[in-house]
Amino acid sequence: MRTVYPLVRYRDPGKAVDWLVQAFGFEVHELVTAADGGVGHGELIVGTGMIMTGTGEPGGPGIYVVVDDPDAHHARAVAAGAEVTREPADQDYGSRDYACRDPEGNDWYFGTYRP
Repeated sequence: MRTVYPLVRYRDPGKAVDWLVQAFGFEVHELVTAADGGVGHGELIVGTGMIMTGTGEPGGPGIYVVVDDPDAHHARAVAAGAEVTREPADQDYGSRDYACRDPEGNDWYFGTYRP
């Protein structure tokens, strides 16, 4: 079995990578240069997993990322200009999470996921 990495599309993957690092604290694993010299593809470390960024039209399905402290994570995202679509809240299923949208319109969910 292979690992699955979510792919999030951006009109400008290089700018998106910079924002994702600042707003969410992701770490850059690898950047691949496009023919125009910009970033064509990025791989970012997220906890024990990874997401990939690529060129394309944003707005696919939302991505859920498990974090230890959703409130502190929320504050960091807000400071970086994330559009919060759901404030941090305790959920009936035991998690505490929040939702936001990045500058290109992709939905992100962060929380202490407990099924």
